[in-house]
Amino acid sequence: MSLNKSGIRLGRVASPYGVKGWVKLVSFTQPRDNIFSYRHFFANRNGVQVELEMDDGKPQGKGLIAHFVGFDTPEAVRELTGLELSVSSDTLPELDAEDYYWHQLIGLQVFNRTGVNLGRVESLFETGANDVVVVAPDSDSIDDHQRLIPWLPERVVIEVDLAAGCIVVDWEPDYLI
Repeated sequence: MSLNKSGIRLGRVASPYGVKGWVKLVSFTQPRDNIFSYRHFFANRNGVQVELEMDDGKPQGKGLIAHFVGFDTPEAVRELTGLELSVSSDTLPELDAEDYYWHQLIGLQVFNRTGVNLGRVESLFETGANDVVVVAPDSDSIDDHQRLIPWLPERVVIEVDLAAGCIVVDWEPDYLI
């Protein structure tokens, strides 16, 4: 049965753990144990989306472990190994007005203060100091250069308008990687 859901990836099943059907988890949430705030996930298994229910989870050593309903043996959880765990975006907690989930920013058009189109947000990544927005050129951008723009609200990122689909930055076109 195909559920045809698209969602937000929160983690991945790494491998079986122990003899009672537990698995090691890789969490994409911050902090990492926030993944335990969710119980219902879906994943793509052999081209079919399946629903999974986490009934228990906890930190274990330097990692995370979890148990899913109906998967009670190491043999059963082997079929979960490598699956990416997603949730519907409407299950994510509400954020403050000036906070954004990364998935909300992907695809937004990026303009500088003078209205120059720098491209579209392709991805984001973390550094030790701040997050970085990867802006890829598109057919409407000023040139064909990729830009890495630091996510520094009020200093570099001046405005985010989700409704209009754009971000305004204090960044000149000649600031290249």
